[in-house]
Amino acid sequence: MSRLSNIIPVSDLRQSAAKLLKQLKKSNEPLIITQRGRAAAVMIGVDVYEKSENEKELLRLLAMGEREIEIGEGYDLDTVLAEADALLAKEPS
Repeated sequence: MSRLSNIIPVSDLRQSAAKLLKQLKKSNEPLIITQRGRAAAVMIGVDVYEKSENEKELLRLLAMGEREIEIGEGYDLDTVLAEADALLAKEPS
């Protein structure tokens, strides 16, 4: 995790929202918002948020697959690859 150097008070957010949003999009770094000297919120750009959500979903699916394998409910690799190939073949180019 990167160090959290982008820390601003909520009053700065109120005064410079457009500038800070532009900075978020450009830097891809989180912005820590403080209120009365304490961390109150974290702002991240949409691209960073979407990437994080996709990674969480992938990890959730991998963990679910591991549990299925442990209890013998997993799928054969050849079957999974064949289904993936069929799905990819259906996608528009």
